[in-house]
Amino acid sequence: MKTISRRRFVQCAGVVAAAPALGALPAQAQAQVPAAADLEIDKDIVFAKGGDIDLPLDVYHPAAANAKRMAVIHLYGGGFSRGSKEGVATSSRAFAGQGYVSVASTYRLTGQGRWPAQIEDVKAAIRWTRAKADRLNIDADKIGVAGYSAGGMLALFAAGTSDRPEFEGTGGNAGVSSKVAACVAFYPATSAFPGLMPEGGADQAALAQASPGTYISADFAPTIFLHGMADTTIPYTSSLDFFNKLHEAGVKVDLHLLQGAPHAYDGRNEDAALASAQAANLFLDRVVVNPTEYPPFGFGGGGRAPGGGRRQP
Repeated sequence: MKTISRRRFVQCAGVVAAAPALGALPAQAQAQVPAAADLEIDKDIVFAKGGDIDLPLDVYHPAAANAKRMAVIHLYGGGFSRGSKEGVATSSRAFAGQGYVSVASTYRLTGQGRWPAQIEDVKAAIRWTRAKADRLNIDADKIGVAGYSAGGMLALFAAGTSDRPEFEGTGGNAGVSSKVAACVAFYPATSAFPGLMPEGGADQAALAQASPGTYISADFAPTIFLHGMADTTIPYTSSLDFFNKLHEAGVKVDLHLLQGAPHAYDGRNEDAALASAQAANLFLDRVVVNPTEYPPFGFGGGGRAPGGGRRQP
């Protein structure tokens, strides 16, 4: 693994591609997994200011052999009161190992700013990634967000509010789109809560305006949910409910529930983490990287028609 300075990133184009697949380990309490030898990382690039706070991100570049030319921005969890981009380092390496440029991004915590500061920072990171598409060697129309727990709420919110001016903020790259092509929601919070809101702004109307479910429509970005069924922090039924609403709205959506898995399950079980990474990769590849519809049902294996005969061409 090579760590590249911020200065080098500014001076030269990023190198992109895929290393061997790794498990998509979680935002919180992630076990450290060795990075692929050919993975390069740009550390601590300041992409915007949140108020008077510098907001840094890390870019994980895969090797050139299997690049998907798509970026995934990773948003850590921590209940909006704690967490950092280092919390999604293992996940970022895992997605880079599958061919995605991974961006581990920072957003302001509630001690640094209240809503909508958090989504403004996420959208600034999306705009930065799109503005740097040539340097990152990605397609500017293929940018996704992956969020974990509280970060999952931000990912869902970004997926439903592309280019809405009231959430864009002033974090740089004005005029660049904040549209995302897909969302990966790991055990996400799906509703805002009073502690996130500014003082005096926690009434039901304000909480609804800060909750991603308010913005469900046919224009919502394709979304995959991954959630443990033994999660007592955020019950899996919240993802199931959101999945159903997106499906009813005509959004391309996928859902993976893991029997017996707790909150942040991917930090405690590398096999489960790998399976989740593979599921996310399959979804992103089919709906964004190489858009492909599944073939229609062919009367069972081998194309046999009911009654045992072979289906006629």
